[in-house]
Amino acid sequence: MEDGDRLRHAGLRVTAARLAIMQTVREGDHLDADAIHRGVLRRVGQVSLQAVYEALNALHGRGLLRRIEPAGSPARYETRIGDNHHHLVCRRCGRVTDVDCAVGHAPCLDPVSDAGYLVDEADVTYWGVCPGCR
Repeated sequence: MEDGDRLRHAGLRVTAARLAIMQTVREGDHLDADAIHRGVLRRVGQVSLQAVYEALNALHGRGLLRRIEPAGSPARYETRIGDNHHHLVCRRCGRVTDVDCAVGHAPCLDPVSDAGYLVDEADVTYWGVCPGCR
């Protein structure tokens, strides 16, 4: 499905800025809002950082983007959604790498006690040092 169709299906207007955000995030590697803003500026010209933040919130809220928030790092965005994958984060440079689900079906990990919750997702962040920093 094309990005324009995804936006319409999610009930969002198709705008040049939203299309540029989707493309920038898809082509990037777990980019933060500032990096996404720079990519959007290259694609469509003038758009405010605030407008990018608002669009990112709308796209995330409608399930078109995934936001990850590693401790000590700004929020990062990706288009890989709906598969309950996890992330490796480098303690030195902050690089983020996707890691497929560890074992079994989503949510991949079963808590010792679910406290009555219906668990449908697990969010695991592995921390270490990436090959480039070693």
